Amino acid sequence: MTVEPLGRRGRKNAQTRQALAEAAQRLFLEKGYDQVSVKEIADEVDISVPTVFKHVPDGKQALMFDDGVERRESLLAAVRERPAGQPVMSALRQFMAGRGPFVTNPSREFRRRTELIMTTPELRNHTRTLWIRCEAPLAEAIATELGREPDDLTARAVARYVLEIPQFVGDELDPRSALDAVFDLLEHGLHSLA
Repeated sequence: MTVEPLGRRGRKNAQTRQALAEAAQRLFLEKGYDQVSVKEIADEVDISVPTVFKHVPDGKQALMFDDGVERRESLLAAVRERPAGQPVMSALRQFMAGRGPFVTNPSREFRRRTELIMTTPELRNHTRTLWIRCEAPLAEAIATELGREPDDLTARAVARYVLEIPQFVGDELDPRSALDAVFDLLEHGLHSLA
């Protein structure tokens, strides 16, 4: 798939979107999510509130995130472009281990951002929405790897379970160990726990 370069308008929109994300994150970290209004973020970027919603129609909670395309594409690449011989579940475990609360030794800024997301219900719910939007394409990619039909129930179940992991165990005391425990269960079944 070839990506067409953005035209002038596309570049300007991307810059505005980036400026909004940076302003929102800075203000949310400084004051707390609930203490920051959309107007305050708009003022930081010097645009109107309606223009904010033109760029981010999903609302205030979406201001810190991209539209989910990067998440979906990198998730699918983890399955489709994994090294020869690597099982699909191993590739998905590796992918998830590099996201949000599962990252080991994150930078201070990354840790603060992740904590803000995980402790703010609206932000945490939005990340779940972004993950669940990946379900159908991930299920299809898994089905293809298994040599099954695109709507295969098993592939759909695996996709759903994997995409629920961040919501399910992201706030455990040791999220990485919890991630590994869930993937051990998904890869080896209940008999592996006996």
